[in-house]
Amino acid sequence: MSENKQSDICILGIESSCDETAAAVVKNGRQVLSNVISSQIDIHTLYGGVVPEIASRKHMERINQVIRQALSDAGMTFSDIDAIAVTYGPGLVGALLVGVAEAKAMAFALQKPLIGVHHIEGHICANYIAHPDLEPPFGCLVVSGGHTHLVAVRDYGKYEILGRTVDDAAGEAFDKVARAIGLGYPGGPKIDKAAKEGNEYAIDLPRAKVDGSAYDFSFSGLKSAVLNYLNGAQMKGEQIVQADVAASFQKAVVDVLVSHSRNAIDEFGFREFALAGGVASNSGLRAAMEEMCKEKGVRFFVPPAILCTDNAAMIASAGYYDHQAGRRSGSDLNAQPALRLGDR
Repeated sequence: MSENKQSDICILGIESSCDETAAAVVKNGRQVLSNVISSQIDIHTLYGGVVPEIASRKHMERINQVIRQALSDAGMTFSDIDAIAVTYGPGLVGALLVGVAEAKAMAFALQKPLIGVHHIEGHICANYIAHPDLEPPFGCLVVSGGHTHLVAVRDYGKYEILGRTVDDAAGEAFDKVARAIGLGYPGGPKIDKAAKEGNEYAIDLPRAKVDGSAYDFSFSGLKSAVLNYLNGAQMKGEQIVQADVAASFQKAVVDVLVSHSRNAIDEFGFREFALAGGVASNSGLRAAMEEMCKEKGVRFFVPPAILCTDNAAMIASAGYYDHQAGRRSGSDLNAQPALRLGDR
């Protein structure tokens, strides 16, 4: 066996924080050998959103099959894996427990290192997979269903949170507004599609700022403004153009996300800036961020859509850098649904 082959580190990643049961094998933090995702979206669409009890039950049904498929796709067996990385927070507590229990049992049985990974850190690390030339330091905007973070990535595993949402995350607002205008679940992709047919200047909506914090986000007021507009239009018997509401709402969210990112680039001097998280799949946000970074002369990075939504490849990537830093989790690793970025 060659010296280079001996230095390769293959991490099995497991992700079960919400409604995707996922497993992946990643080599040296950046090369995806397999990436298997079992989505529950069709089930939860029936209920208009994720039902935690159902999500947990489906994770239990699928997790062993998904892990076996990930190993098979990578052409590997359990003995070829160097460590097991698993999301332990934040997320739905029951869903997280399924993945954590599975990873702990496997690590014990196989005598492999166990590494607990922060879900948001995983989203950031998705950019390392998509862009092998990206290295810290850089700025990153993480926008997902439950989280909106503006982060200074100082080094691998070292983050400074510049701003975060103080109420609804952007993804939550997308889901709630989509439901209100009759688009249904999941809200993000449906609003993105509808917005392409609408006038983003049709409705005057607020761009909220948080007093005392230049980089924190607030989207609950925007959501309320949309609901007030809908109620007012219905009371007056005015026609509601679904596409115009979607486009105006999306524009308001994107404007705030881009302006905060622009200000951070100016203040902290980032020469590279990344976008991550499920809402990073939004075409309006991607285009606006890319244009802003181009104007600033800043290199812009964003993963492909498959690595923006919840997946285990990003967890394995984050696990690799923790592994290289000597970080290990013990048998007392537990699900932490409210885990904050930077906590260990």
